[in-house]
Amino acid sequence: MPTEDVPGPTAKHWQGCTDVYDFLDQIRLRPGMWLSGGSLHDLQKMLIGYQVALGVHSIDDPCDFWHGGAFSRWLGTRLGGTSPLGWAVDIERSTPDGSTPVEEFFRLLDAYRSDVSCAPGQATATTRLPGIEYMSNTFVTLFWSRRFLTQAVLRMEELGFRVVRLAAGEWTTELDMHRAFATALHFPDYYGHNLDALNDCLGDVACYGGYDDSPEGTGLVLSLTDYDRFAAACPRAAQIVLDIIADRARHAAVLQRRFFSLVHSNDANIKFEPVGAVPVMWNSDEWADSNRG
Repeated sequence: MPTEDVPGPTAKHWQGCTDVYDFLDQIRLRPGMWLSGGSLHDLQKMLIGYQVALGVHSIDDPCDFWHGGAFSRWLGTRLGGTSPLGWAVDIERSTPDGSTPVEEFFRLLDAYRSDVSCAPGQATATTRLPGIEYMSNTFVTLFWSRRFLTQAVLRMEELGFRVVRLAAGEWTTELDMHRAFATALHFPDYYGHNLDALNDCLGDVACYGGYDDSPEGTGLVLSLTDYDRFAAACPRAAQIVLDIIADRARHAAVLQRRFFSLVHSNDANIKFEPVGAVPVMWNSDEWADSNRG
């Protein structure tokens, strides 16, 4: 909080902010303008989006407001525990009478910054989020080279992701696909083996499954090989499956969970309609047509 020796923040355009704390100071000055209804959850979502943007553009900024990040860990120590629902819920539950969650956030933020400044060895920034290269522009990334796919899968596993491998080239019918998903992802016995049921069960896995309980909070990756063969056998289902994956991945991201798919195709020219309102894109090594085939 401002003191007699430290001047308080002054209003400026958001484009003039130098880092996340400068940006937060602008919100502190005029919370009603930034946060509709004074919702701390809106601020949490805003900061998550801010951090994702830093990762996408490889910008070094001391920002770590991701669930399970430095601020969450510090808050858990201070409050004696954390909720799986995120730091906004934790602060709401601990807000004393006479204050608001937003006011309490800024009071705690000042204490956090003070503690961090006294412990320079403490890691406070993780702006390059694991797997962000496969989530920043699309949640479904295509691979033609098996070598590139294998490298990507191994890299994700080294980062702590759970990788589920599915051999889509073995699916000659839609039922084959459903059986493979149900087995690999341990769908319940009542799984209906239809696309609506896949949407529901995959959503449960992506948004609420146990894969994201590691300290790193990494996530789940679906690796689909020879997908062009399934697309040739069941073109409508193949398109819808990717759309379901992308849509469930977007919902997972809102819940601060990471889920995406790496899809291999032997057809270097294969194309899909946009999925989850975003394009299906080739990986960075093969994005140009000349790099495939």
